[in-house]
Amino acid sequence: MIKKYGTANWQGALKDGIGKVSTETAALTDHPYGFTARFEGGKGTNPEELVGAAHAACFAMALSMGLGEKGFTADNIDAKSTISLEQKDGGFAVTKAHIEVTATIPDISEAEFMEIAKATETGCPISKLLTAEISLDAKLVS
Repeated sequence: MIKKYGTANWQGALKDGIGKVSTETAALTDHPYGFTARFEGGKGTNPEELVGAAHAACFAMALSMGLGEKGFTADNIDAKSTISLEQKDGGFAVTKAHIEVTATIPDISEAEFMEIAKATETGCPISKLLTAEISLDAKLVS
């Protein structure tokens, strides 16, 4: 089993607080995030953007794998995952992930490409995560 992690720190109230997000590999180190970045277009990142980046990266890798299994190698794959956050049931919920992909693949037909792309849509690990069971360990330090 492979395990990777990201960390977050939050200080203050929701609207005027500030957070920092980091990844195990230090691709992000104490990168700022907060209410204004999430809801008002301010500087910093936000959870939906990070999920979108992870989803796009996963999809591109999984598409490459699916192509390889059919004997194709992509010259280039550009993937984008747009994560929708909406008010729902008195709170907010991620309601959709929409993937856009553009690829350059020698000697593949449109039908073959679409078949592999559609299989990847639900088959990539992050697509599966978006419907996964969530578990929690919580500890209060006083």
